Amino acid sequence: MTEAGEQEGERAHFEDDVSEITGIYDEDGFVRKDFLALVGAAIADRDILYLRHNVADLHESEIGDIIESLNSDQRHALIQLLGDDFDFTALTEVDDTIRLEIVEQMSNEKIAEALGEMDSDDAVYILEDLDEEDQEEILSKLPFTERVRLRRSLDYPESSAGRRMQTEFVAVPPFWTVGQTIDYMREDEDLPDSFSQVFVIDPTFKLLGAVYLDKILRAARSTRIEDIMHETNHPVPAEMDQEEAAQLFERYDLLSAAVVDENERLVGVLTIDDVVDVIQEEAEEDIMRLGGVGDEELSDSVGSASRSRLPWLLVNLGTAILAASVISLFDAAIEKVVALAVLMPIVAGMGGNAGSQTMTVTVRALATRDLDIYNAGRIIRREAGVGLLNGVVFGGLIGIVAGAWFQSETIGGIIAVAMVVNMMAAALAGILIPLLLDKLGADPAVASSVFVTTVTDVVGFFAFLGLAAWWFGVF
Repeated sequence: MTEAGEQEGERAHFEDDVSEITGIYDEDGFVRKDFLALVGAAIADRDILYLRHNVADLHESEIGDIIESLNSDQRHALIQLLGDDFDFTALTEVDDTIRLEIVEQMSNEKIAEALGEMDSDDAVYILEDLDEEDQEEILSKLPFTERVRLRRSLDYPESSAGRRMQTEFVAVPPFWTVGQTIDYMREDEDLPDSFSQVFVIDPTFKLLGAVYLDKILRAARSTRIEDIMHETNHPVPAEMDQEEAAQLFERYDLLSAAVVDENERLVGVLTIDDVVDVIQEEAEEDIMRLGGVGDEELSDSVGSASRSRLPWLLVNLGTAILAASVISLFDAAIEKVVALAVLMPIVAGMGGNAGSQTMTVTVRALATRDLDIYNAGRIIRREAGVGLLNGVVFGGLIGIVAGAWFQSETIGGIIAVAMVVNMMAAALAGILIPLLLDKLGADPAVASSVFVTTVTDVVGFFAFLGLAAWWFGVF
């Protein structure tokens, strides 16, 4: 049997094994290894029919997961083999690094052709990461109307509602009847594939209101649109940050919202599927920034990942030197009472963990706008109380342990008091530092962790070693 025949037989065997399994994911939510093996074998055999039947018809997010699971050569081969059957919307579902790697291997003509078949919000998502020169060349190959729409979206700031909006929407004048509106939606081929409401505009495209589709379907054909429309009390300004727009969706339980320019003219629509992506991205961004990782992705190279982590590691090195300098002030006390050197990390470590807990809650509350000037005082008092209570509990516990360990009630008492002081300082630092950074216009998710850790280390060492030096008369 030839090698090609053996591969074909192997794939047929795999197909028999998985024929009764539905879906491409295993019970843990990962792409099934047997399915990936089939796709890999089909790519190696250049089996276009198999790929068209088993990959091309999948949802864009599923295709994106498959692309991320393949190696670089397989990704490019898969896209080439599928040709016009490849859904380029799947590229919006993969890491930025992988998407750029794929797009850079394609000609601008091919990219322009693919973007012409995509919704405007997805097209902008792919275009915004390209070089300006490539953007202009690709846009120049698109029809005039599409080119204008995409350029307008790209002109809005990054991470704004204008960048996220879809420029395809349904808008009608208020004097139209329900019958006219239904006929228009049936006959116009340029309308979006799916939508939940029809917007109402005046001749200057100023937004007047909106009508949900269910209301249109229930009304008589002779009913005028202005009689059944509702005012849009929460249109989204195109310049609004995407996270703030997502909070509007959460607050008012929206499925879609009109996007307006500075003159309140309708320029696009923001839909719930895009908002879900925004919420996920913003939550991930906050988590990454809290760890000082930045915009790192799993697909980044070793060098890229290292560069993204270096700045904050360098800052942490400086704060560590500051903490070490505090310890050096009490070297005589440490030399006299060796137990202090053994117990120091406990005080600093517990304070650091307590501060991180408070800081995480605070940063998230600031991001979701649950913490503001009206309830800040109450939350600060609550966190101070939590710090005091936890300090007493754990201070008493470590005091008993340390006293028994070193057979010294004095050592136990010193570390107990230091623990209470540091846990209180950690709680206050964990909430006050993010609040101060937010007030100054800095992102509390980026810088809070470094400052909170510094405070807990310095206060912890000062409290513990200072009390010990005072008690034992060593200065």
